[in-house]
Amino acid sequence: MSLNVSVIDLFAGPGGLSEGFSSFSPNGTHFPFHIDLSVEKELSAHRTLELRAFFRQFSESVPDEYYSYLKGDITKEELFLSFPAEREKASAETLGGPRALGNEEDDQCIREGLEKLGKESTQKVVIGGPPCQAYSLVGRARNKGITNYIAEEDHRHYLYKEYLKVLHKVQPKVFVMENVKGILSSKVGGQHIFPTILNDLSNPAKALGQRGGSKYKIHSLVDGVTNDLLGGSGSDYIIKSEDYGIPQARHRVILLGVRDDVEIEPRKLVKRRECRIAGTLLADLPKLRSGLSKGVDTPKAWHLAINDAAEKAAAGFAELGLDRDVFADILDESACYDSRGGGFLQRSLDFQGDQETAKWYLDLKLDGFVNHETRGHIVDDLARYLFCSAYAQANNGMSPKANNFPEALAPNHANWKSGKFVDRFKVQVANKPSSTITSHISKDGHYFIHPDPSQSRSLTVREAARLQTFPDNYFFEGNRTQQYVQVGNAVPPLLASQIAEIVYGLLRE
Repeated sequence: MSLNVSVIDLFAGPGGLSEGFSSFSPNGTHFPFHIDLSVEKELSAHRTLELRAFFRQFSESVPDEYYSYLKGDITKEELFLSFPAEREKASAETLGGPRALGNEEDDQCIREGLEKLGKESTQKVVIGGPPCQAYSLVGRARNKGITNYIAEEDHRHYLYKEYLKVLHKVQPKVFVMENVKGILSSKVGGQHIFPTILNDLSNPAKALGQRGGSKYKIHSLVDGVTNDLLGGSGSDYIIKSEDYGIPQARHRVILLGVRDDVEIEPRKLVKRRECRIAGTLLADLPKLRSGLSKGVDTPKAWHLAINDAAEKAAAGFAELGLDRDVFADILDESACYDSRGGGFLQRSLDFQGDQETAKWYLDLKLDGFVNHETRGHIVDDLARYLFCSAYAQANNGMSPKANNFPEALAPNHANWKSGKFVDRFKVQVANKPSSTITSHISKDGHYFIHPDPSQSRSLTVREAARLQTFPDNYFFEGNRTQQYVQVGNAVPPLLASQIAEIVYGLLRE
């Protein structure tokens, strides 16, 4: 008998966890996990979720109209009008609109959705990760700057209790919760909050002041770590994504909760012998010029700016005793770049014989790329990006620190040499996994410089999505800033698929 499991995704973002679970198949033909409820409050992320839910209605027979929408040939309204039944199912899965857990009106809608699932399905899994702004190091630093900020009064510290309410109502056999590493050191009232979260997850009913309900053992997914770690070291729950085939050094806390009447011990994630590297994932994407954020933005203006940038960067190389002749080749290559991308870009697709990677990312019916458009940069940053990427090529991928910057390229920041921002500019190295793709990529590209000096720019949304392991046919709705935020907040789907395999093993046995 085939196993069919209903999945409830809370704080879903653009759907990274859902994508991983729904794409898992034990035999290549049966897909046991069905995403039946996705809860997300941000409008653009919800629109992305709804479109992907629509896409999943067709299994392997996705209609040509979907690709016509991605290519800009038809509107979303025209796409949905062509397939009203599938659109209705996608809308039901995403609750008809953005929903915020903890909002009374939205909670009623969520409860109704859960009650409907209770009548239709017996096997259930809950996945998701409460928002991390209150736990992340960046968020906590920002909170310190807020006058009269009191952690105990910040409701974001307690959003995990909305997760508890769903666990108590649904009582799934398994749940998966993800969050940033900062949750391990976050404090409320002078006390670390992570042990409290672990205890509450192990007994949701008690944490909510209710009676009855299921209890859970909280497991690590890391090989070599003892199962059922309640009270153990928080670091034992940290997953280093690059160890599991993700082309990104993304380190996150992921908890696997297993109901205490399930006696089987879950397996662990299996490490890969070799890392997937950023360069492989970026190599076949169309090469683009960056935009110019001030003044006239034309190919001619950009080429003039690049020539000026190369001259400054070459002087910096000479100052550091490095070979400045490399910039002649960079200028020759960049001479053919006129496009900033956007819309739909065609290009031959190739992963140099890596069939496993190609199968995960590529969709031959799409035959190209979407969400691949460069942002604008000021002329001074073009020179810095060009210098940084060329420096990394000359130094085995190592980005320059503040003390490596020539004076002519140093930004006019009072704290530039304070020692606090020594790696403000960071190149994503071609022969290693990238650094963590975060939502900060939506604010500036300084930490996400493309490894190819001739392009002299930060990563596009599609390049960031590639490093996050989203398939190429996964379309991000909203403006470019909103798309960056969605990609940066997501769980890598390829990692989620591996976790889904472990969950499947528990439920199957």
